[in-house]
Amino acid sequence: MRIAVVCYPTFGGSGVVATELGIALAKKGHDVHFITYRQPVRLDMLISNIHFHEVSVPEYPLFQYQPYELALSSKLVRIIKKFDIQVLHVHYAIPHAYAGYMAQQMLAQEGIHIPMVTTLHGTDITLVGNHPQYKPAVTFSINQSNAVTSVSQNLKEDTLRLFDISEDKIQVVPNFIDVSKSNDKEVECQRHIMAKPNERIVTHISNFRPVKRIDDVVKIFKGITEQIPAKLMMVGDGPLQNEARKQCKELGIEEQVIFVGNSNEIDKILCFSDLFLLPSERESFGLAALEAMMHGVPVISSNSGGIPEVNKHGFSGFLSDVGNVSDMVTNAIKILKSDTTLSLFKENAKEQAAIFDINKVVPVYEKIYEKVLAEVLQS
Repeated sequence: MRIAVVCYPTFGGSGVVATELGIALAKKGHDVHFITYRQPVRLDMLISNIHFHEVSVPEYPLFQYQPYELALSSKLVRIIKKFDIQVLHVHYAIPHAYAGYMAQQMLAQEGIHIPMVTTLHGTDITLVGNHPQYKPAVTFSINQSNAVTSVSQNLKEDTLRLFDISEDKIQVVPNFIDVSKSNDKEVECQRHIMAKPNERIVTHISNFRPVKRIDDVVKIFKGITEQIPAKLMMVGDGPLQNEARKQCKELGIEEQVIFVGNSNEIDKILCFSDLFLLPSERESFGLAALEAMMHGVPVISSNSGGIPEVNKHGFSGFLSDVGNVSDMVTNAIKILKSDTTLSLFKENAKEQAAIFDINKVVPVYEKIYEKVLAEVLQS
């Protein structure tokens, strides 16, 4: 099959999922074309049937904000025609589904009918998409998609609650990880580089935005250090990083906290880790937690959004109410207090993560592609 993928090329979860899915599809023999404004951070261009097409937006003084949707829809038309694309898969309802619909309409004028699959990831629905200025366009784009998937049951329920969309329009297809990437991690892991033998390593990965509750991450770690020697690895970048650094200094733990910034070596970082913190205000799925679990890292998280669908309470980690730092500290200590308990939770985390292996999810997308393609050909 010849598939076009539209996504954000950033370190965020939706871009990672779209990229990993495209790579997996290419490895199964499909011809995959990524169309976005920059090469996705995890895209491996060494695979012969993976292609990247950059969307450039000319700058004109007339526009205060450059019309990316217009440039994207025009680029889609050109690529679909040039490479005879069969299925268009867009990640994020806005602006990608909207641009995809416009491309469909332009192509239809030339007798070309291509189905569009839209995957909803979270903020495109609960934050941006629900804004009064965007809501009508998002509702329209979802309803006009040939198939719609959401990354969690919770996100599906939010979408149905916030938008005028029929329940049978949305199919839940969870995010996924490639479990094979965790193989032989013990051989490659040089844990002593990051911490002393008696120290536990705690990790947080995010875009450092308010929804991630970065201040809670720091408070939880402070609570851990009062009972157990530990280091905290803060991975990622965003508007709250400087505040987090200041908070660490005020709490007297700055020497125990390592700010890594954005990294392409997430697998290596997680191989060092003993515990993962995700106290978010909201997560539509919790991909960062799933990646941690794949590497045998138990998770201390909030119980909001789709996280309970990923992190199994008392098995792969613990769930607490949003903002309940003391409970999260207590649960973290339960896991970290002894090598035996930590080893058990590490094994449990890997077992839970295996449920979301990419080899179980990719065939679901393939069936969706086949279904919408067949429907378009019959119409």
